Amino acid sequence: MKKKITSILLAAAMTTVMFTGCGQAAQTSGETTQNSAPAETTQTAAEGSETADEAVDNSDIGTIYLVSKGFQHQFWQAVYQGANEAAAEYGVEIDFQGPDNESAYAQQVQMLNNAINNKPKVIGLAALDTESCLASIETAQANGIPIVGFDSGVPGAPEGAIVANASTDNYAAGELAGEETYALISDTVANAADTVRIGVMSQDATAESIVNRGSGFIDKIKSLMEADGKVVSVEGHDLWANPVDGANVIIEVVVPASVDASLSAIDAQNLLNKQDTICIYASNQFSGEGLINGDANIGRLGNDVVGVAFDSGAQIKAAVKEGKFAGAVTQDPVQIGYKTVELCVKAAKGEAVSDVDTGCKWYTAENMEDPDIAPNLYD
Repeated sequence: MKKKITSILLAAAMTTVMFTGCGQAAQTSGETTQNSAPAETTQTAAEGSETADEAVDNSDIGTIYLVSKGFQHQFWQAVYQGANEAAAEYGVEIDFQGPDNESAYAQQVQMLNNAINNKPKVIGLAALDTESCLASIETAQANGIPIVGFDSGVPGAPEGAIVANASTDNYAAGELAGEETYALISDTVANAADTVRIGVMSQDATAESIVNRGSGFIDKIKSLMEADGKVVSVEGHDLWANPVDGANVIIEVVVPASVDASLSAIDAQNLLNKQDTICIYASNQFSGEGLINGDANIGRLGNDVVGVAFDSGAQIKAAVKEGKFAGAVTQDPVQIGYKTVELCVKAAKGEAVSDVDTGCKWYTAENMEDPDIAPNLYD
């Protein structure tokens, strides 16, 4: 469906659905009633983006086809909002589609093939599975159609097929979480008479985005504490472990044996039952919810343990509002959508493009209703 529906419909739709999402592979997918973009928005460009020259005529670009991972998460509604903002700024039409859920590989491939058959000047793709899309990607490449990756992009695609990606720099996002967390606990660490423990909960130790969020957090908070004269020992999972004798601070990384909610909650309980634990960071929605559930019968979060999360979701947003979590980092799906279209416009015109970090935001109970934060908080 092309971008033809009125902005009034989008306003109603976005009011109802503007809070969900994330794009992490291990998150569960809700049901959906549609798999193409529901409406047009005429809001102004997302914060931090370039403003297009209104005098430039981009009508010769034709329709820009964007194949997302779906509409089952309202995260993708926020991506779509940003894409529409850029389309309005650059004077182009978009066709934004996605499969019914994040396991519908064949459906996404068909959408991608349909886009290729229309012989566009550019395509945007957030691949559910690169291997499934491989033949289609090769067809696009053979026909000279550049592809712009977005969200998690198209990892492992043939060389040269993906001209740029618009996605979150997850390591930098983890660093932001570490910086904000240390500001919350620095006095406790400085004044501690005995060793203190910081827990890091990771969904797994294989997904690049999850690993980088953990590594960015650990590296940043470790460097900040060492700059203040503390000896830091990183323990737990082998991927991050760097044990040191005589440490003032222990960073303990826990990863469940499988991506199972009950195992994540047990990891949280084990950390919370250690009396020297002063803070726990959960590096995605799955582990954040595991931390909340693990604390249900313990009650230390928001009292003597500082909780920090990544992503949003109904449980995490509620925990932030209630003070159980001091804050969390969210991706910026509006910027993901905006920057994807911006890159597509440039690629369609034959301009050189490169990867873009779409940024992230730190939110707390005090700022989560702010207009530049709220659209990026998803259920």
